[in-house]
Amino acid sequence: MTKVPSVWVIDDDRSIRWVLERALRQADMDVTCFSNGVGIMDALNRDRPDVILSDIRMPGVDGLELLQQVNSRYPSLPVIIMTAHSDLDSAVSAFHGGAFEYLPKPFDLDEAVDQVRRACRAQEQAGEGAISLENSPDIIGEAPSMQEVFRAIGRLARSNITVLINGESGTGKELVARALHRHSPRSGAPFIALNMAAIPRDLMESELFGHERGAFTGAQTRREGRFEQADGGTLFLDEIGDMPAELQTRLLRVLADGEFYRVGGLSPIKVDVRIIAATHQHLQEHVRQGRFREDLFHRLNVIRIHLPALRERREDIGLLMRHFLTQAAQELGCEPKTIAPDALAHLERLDWPGNVRQLENTARWLTVMASTKEIHVNDLPPDLCESEGAGGNDEQWETALRAWTRRRLRQGDGAILESALPAFERILIQVALEHTGGRRQEAARLLGWGRNTLTRKIKDLNMDFGTGNGGEDDEDAA
Repeated sequence: MTKVPSVWVIDDDRSIRWVLERALRQADMDVTCFSNGVGIMDALNRDRPDVILSDIRMPGVDGLELLQQVNSRYPSLPVIIMTAHSDLDSAVSAFHGGAFEYLPKPFDLDEAVDQVRRACRAQEQAGEGAISLENSPDIIGEAPSMQEVFRAIGRLARSNITVLINGESGTGKELVARALHRHSPRSGAPFIALNMAAIPRDLMESELFGHERGAFTGAQTRREGRFEQADGGTLFLDEIGDMPAELQTRLLRVLADGEFYRVGGLSPIKVDVRIIAATHQHLQEHVRQGRFREDLFHRLNVIRIHLPALRERREDIGLLMRHFLTQAAQELGCEPKTIAPDALAHLERLDWPGNVRQLENTARWLTVMASTKEIHVNDLPPDLCESEGAGGNDEQWETALRAWTRRRLRQGDGAILESALPAFERILIQVALEHTGGRRQEAARLLGWGRNTLTRKIKDLNMDFGTGNGGEDDEDAA
């Protein structure tokens, strides 16, 4: 006779308990419900279910604390964590604590039942004890597609496995790479990021592997490459699809052997580096076209995380915009602005080709340029308000600037150039770098500057491109 699975549901929300109890009983499971985590460990001394389904935030003993207690005493008992607060920390904390699965609310009942069934079939896969995590927001998103990203990061939290991140420019691929590093066993070691699209081809080999003194003209001293700098930690290779063929061969050898030679070097160097790669390109198509090595693709494509475009997660636009407005206000030392319903509705209808990065830049623009605390449609940048077929768009920004200047002067503001001119230059630089995929040489040419001028402007304007915001990660002082 087949054993009826026993499930304990722990949630302080009566309606959630009722819905889950009904769905699980219909799936031929024996269900016992609890309103909180108090006394659960005592109950486990008397009886033991096949699966526990627990909320995170409850009075008394919360879900993560209960998870830790259960896993320390009954490591083979699978626990599925539920939460209405769908953020990366919740997901990673759940998986670090040994959760079998992470279920964001509101959830699909069929999915919940399926997870319980899988937990019943895989009790031996329950995790180990909890690990304390730093409290940082990492990546923001409540859309189902972002919950899949959070789950993936959580599952990989204890792993050193190679990961390939795929997504359009501006979706936050480096943020995901940093989160994977921060929540990994290598978190105390360096995280080194390198944008392959931002480095001249003739410098790529030296950038990755370093060089010996005299290896080539200008090599006056020995220099460590990114692999040596990342030893014991994580090396993030952004835009891996732009890596030239000869360097792909060297990278493949390092991934296989864990050692390499500096340019001009005679002795092999052994390193322990986790590789996380990212691309906005279709690497499989590049393989078919002979532009990317198939064996390297399979080495990198061990685990793939896909980041959705912003237009595929429109429900997150309001959450992200409020976060970026608060962030921009902190950067500029002013009171944060709020987004009115009409403006938010308009933003949610846009396609956002620059994705989250474009939304973040819009929040900065609004923090500087919007004249009132509450942002309405007519406060949005002109390019976001253009209607199809409208004429004279090239002059709209001048009209908007005149209107903004009049408003500021009527309000009695002074020294308006001190805020307007840096904002103007910042926007031009950001858009030019977005257009060139982070290639500063090309962006400088499009702006009518030399590369050194662009580098100086980026530094003077405190434009930080080191956290996945679209700039290259090379050294401009050379």
